Amino acid sequence: MTSDLLMLLYSAVLAWVMLLTASLLRAGAHRLSGMKLALGNRDDVPPPTPLAARADRAAVNMLENLALFTAVLVAARLGGSHDARMDLGAKIFFWARVGYFPVYLAGIAYVRTAIWVVSIVGLGMIVAAAFS
Repeated sequence: MTSDLLMLLYSAVLAWVMLLTASLLRAGAHRLSGMKLALGNRDDVPPPTPLAARADRAAVNMLENLALFTAVLVAARLGGSHDARMDLGAKIFFWARVGYFPVYLAGIAYVRTAIWVVSIVGLGMIVAAAFS
């Protein structure tokens, strides 16, 4: 498997981890009552804590960006492109997203945005490779 496709696979796993984390934080699964809630139908989920709300927003943002990452990578691949810029762009995207999650959970607003911009630069590198 090429490294750009490996980064796509890793990004999908990261999205799953982010979604699972957000879900468990929302249910309060670190407590017995929260674990019962997480394993049940979740009919009476309490309002999210600030941390749980940030985890949820980070997970949703990852899904949005994963759709873009998948689209540009698949389009570039189907268009016959594959060069070092695609690999580097995919790695930049993935590692920026790895860094994005804990920074978002910590509530560090401007750093979070800067890391998001870095991930978009990675996407741009893939798009640039596709057009060359």
